[in-house]
Amino acid sequence: MLVSSVTIERKAQRLVARVSRTHKKLFEQAAAIEGRSVATFVVAHAVKAAEELLREQKVIQLNAEQSRRFVRVLLAPPRPPTRRLKQALSFYRKTVTER
Repeated sequence: MLVSSVTIERKAQRLVARVSRTHKKLFEQAAAIEGRSVATFVVAHAVKAAEELLREQKVIQLNAEQSRRFVRVLLAPPRPPTRRLKQALSFYRKTVTER
């Protein structure tokens, strides 16, 4: 049986949300269908939505042309530094110290 990290991890934090009567009824009905409490239902589905959103943000999807351009840029030899880049590097070396 697969157990969610929500049920394993110690629950020490509180999350409070005000919702409309309509939304509360909706959550109650959906939680009842899954045989869960409203709190467990809301947390489980919020965790799932948050994980999915974060996963989508971590993955970059490119079409074929974008993929070819990306690889070309990665494989191209580096361009010589510009005057502004040299100035920035000089400033960095003067102002940043190593630990």
